[in-house]
This record gives sequence, C-alpha cells and structure tokens, in this order.
Amino acid sequence: MSQDSSPAPFSPIRWTDDHLQLLDQTQLPDKEVWLDCREPEAVADAIRRLAVRGAPAIGVAAAYGLVLGMRSVEDTGSLAARFAAVSDLLGSTRPTAVNLRWALERGRDVFARAEAGGPQAVTRELLAWADAVHAEDVRVNFRIGEHGAALFAPGSRVLTHCNTGSLATAGYGTALGVIQSAWGEGRVGMVWVDETRPLLQGARLTTWELQRLGIPFRLVTDSSAGTLMAQGLVDRIVVGADRIAANGDTANKIGTYTVAVLAHRHNVPFYVAAPLSTIDRATPNGAAIPIEERQAGEVTEVFGRRIAPDDTQAVNFAFDVTPSELITAIVTEAGVLTPPYTQSIAAAFSR
Repeated sequence: MSQDSSPAPFSPIRWTDDHLQLLDQTQLPDKEVWLDCREPEAVADAIRRLAVRGAPAIGVAAAYGLVLGMRSVEDTGSLAARFAAVSDLLGSTRPTAVNLRWALERGRDVFARAEAGGPQAVTRELLAWADAVHAEDVRVNFRIGEHGAALFAPGSRVLTHCNTGSLATAGYGTALGVIQSAWGEGRVGMVWVDETRPLLQGARLTTWELQRLGIPFRLVTDSSAGTLMAQGLVDRIVVGADRIAANGDTANKIGTYTVAVLAHRHNVPFYVAAPLSTIDRATPNGAAIPIEERQAGEVTEVFGRRIAPDDTQAVNFAFDVTPSELITAIVTEAGVLTPPYTQSIAAAFSR
C-alpha cells in the first residue's frame, strides 16, 4: 500500500488553534476523550500516565510540549532557563523510550538558532518544527510499512505484542503499520493480538485499531503465544520498539523477550519495526538500556479493581530487552536491516 493510495492516517495528536490535543488512551476503548493541553505540565502528565504512549507519539507530544512551555516567556533573558526547565520536566517522564530524548535534543537545536530573535521567534520556530516532526513521523511510518510488507507471504498469520499502530505514533503506526500495509497487499490473513499485561494495551488498543481498519484478528492471552507457534498457527511476528541499541538489542513492552525466545524455538521470523529515531547509537547494547519500573498497582489491580490480596508486593517492569540474535530483521524507513546489526545500523545512518 503506497502513501498516495492510502486514506489519511488517524493521529492521536493534533494542534488546534493555540493548544495541543491528545487522545486519552487510558479511556479507550470505552470512550474517545481528547485532552486539552495548554501547559507543558499537562503534556508531561499525559506522557507519564500513558494517556499518550508509544515511543514516536511521546516524541511528537514532547515537541509540542516545548512550544507550550516557551510561549509564556516575555523576557528574552529568561528564555534559556525556561527552556531548560521545560525540557527537564518532559524528559523526566519516561526513561526508556529514546524518541523522547531525540525530540528534546532537536528542539534544543531549534531553540538555539531562534533564541536571538526573542520569545516570539522561539515559539514560532518551535511550532513550525513540531509540525514538521509530526508530519515526518507519518511519512516515515508509511515507508516502514512498505518495506515490512515485502517480508510477508500472502495470507500470513501474524502475531503482534502491545500496541504499535496510529495510537503509538503521529499516525499510521510502526509494527501495526507494517501489518496494515501487508493487509493492503493481500499478505495478511489474520492477526493474533497479545493482550499485553499489565495495562492490556493489546486488548484495549490494538483490537480497537484493527477493528477500525477492518483487519481480522483474534485476541489471546500473552501466555498463549507458545501454544500458537507450537501448533503452527503463526507465520510471522512483528513488534515495535522503544529503544534499539547500537548492536540491535531492542527494548520493547514487557513480554516481548518471551515471544522472541518462543519464535526462535519454533523457527518463526521475528521482526522489529521502528524508525531510525528509535535507534540509540550511544547505547552500545541492551544491558545499558534503562528499564522503567512502574507502580505495583498496575499489576495488583485491573482498572481500579484489586485482583490480588491486600498488601501484595509486586514488581512491574514496563519493558524487557530482546537480544539482537533473536531478531530476524529490523524494519526502518531506510530499509530492512539484517545481522550483523552493528554494521547494518551504522550503514543505515550513513545513507
């Protein structure tokens, strides 16, 4: 499916008049509620509590968060201090997703070029840049989809983990964008959707998106993945990423590593789909990726209802790391990267 022939992609992020609106993904699939964000604190809160989530979407939201933070500045002399404070606020929300840091670093470059022009110039240039980041993410995701679709055989039964569609990006999606493109070419027969504990992002969000797209799917528990592969019911696996190290080790939603090990055992191709902005060449390997640990209540409760005995202690890792040797290929906007990843990743950035 080419970008020109595809319908306009859905985006969970939009700039309306003078403020940012974010689709509150904690309310899905029951309600579609848009949050009005007029201050960077509102954006930081949305990122922290997963109202906006997915590495690319977090980066785009943070870009607009910088705009909201700088537009209230009146004194040129206080611009630098305010930018540093807003950047620190947004940067503290999610430690694993590298797209957040990527966006803030590029926003800092835009700020440095515009600072001499004063507050209005800074706000104007940051907004133009944020709009460009938003649009570019959609274009990048279309290219990822096109490259990834070629890896699928007609009628493939695909398993995916967590949520990687339009909701996780500025539009179209990464791994789910690959599935959407492959579906448009007749290469997908159906999709197995892992529920994805602890926040059930597969059950709540991926199913919601697949319904909108008209792609057939079946929802399964995370622990069903091995049985599906053992019975020969999975032909391809494609997942997203929150950070990819220089050697190809990949951090993604908790449970991805388990799926990758099972795929290796059953000889099922395991693909990671992500933009080059998710690759952190400053991180040498997966051991150096910080893994976010979230509140225990996300495990001991389900949507506010306790499912474990009182005073139960829980550990809630948000991500795990899949070693590069378990990854068949990494699909990016620059093409399909294959082992050895140290070389193919370096080559992708030199094009």
